[in-house]
Amino acid sequence: MTDAPTEPRQALTEAAVLAAADHLVAAFAATDTDAYFACFAPDATFVFHTEPARLDDRAAYEARWASWLADGWQVLACASTERKVQVAGSTAIFTHTVRTTVRPAAGAAEESYAEESYAERETIVFTATGAGLVAVHEHLSPIAE
Repeated sequence: MTDAPTEPRQALTEAAVLAAADHLVAAFAATDTDAYFACFAPDATFVFHTEPARLDDRAAYEARWASWLADGWQVLACASTERKVQVAGSTAIFTHTVRTTVRPAAGAAEESYAEESYAERETIVFTATGAGLVAVHEHLSPIAE
């Protein structure tokens, strides 16, 4: 029995991780649903301080995202600073400070949307696949100011 050929994996380098992170942040900043979720593996997990529980896969996060959009939520700007990449075997850990401005979802009685801005620390774990780097975990924490 011979092994089936496998697709070559993209090199897991600091430059490749930064490029993947830049693509993910740009898609988020543009509220580009398709491009944003294409950055994540189907079994990716998400831990957000704004959510009561972990989201156990991309589909759960996509459903939450869709409900936010339906309520009028939109990302207006997103900037990544204080970036660090740590390659650890077959994964890479990307940490950064992210400053985001959004138009929040409207409440039932609200007629206008006030912008909200916040600073958070984020960790994204990437792995290499034949299709490129994908995120397998994201963790977002508030920054005490």
